[in-house]
Amino acid sequence: MKKITLDIFDMDCASCAAVIENELKKQKGVNSVNVNFATEKAYLEIEESKINVSQIIKLIEATGYKASEKKE
Repeated sequence: MKKITLDIFDMDCASCAAVIENELKKQKGVNSVNVNFATEKAYLEIEESKINVSQIIKLIEATGYKASEKKE
């Protein structure tokens, strides 16, 4: 299990965050997801054997938003 934080760009409201969150919840390998509109961040716990960060970023981009991995 890996915890990741992504920066999300182009969200206009809490509904935008909900759209992204609901899309990610459907994916195999995503154990938990929380998208925060106020901080423009997504917090995820994933199983790397089933899904990786670049796949998650592509899924977010498919919903119409931009994302990048937060470098700690």
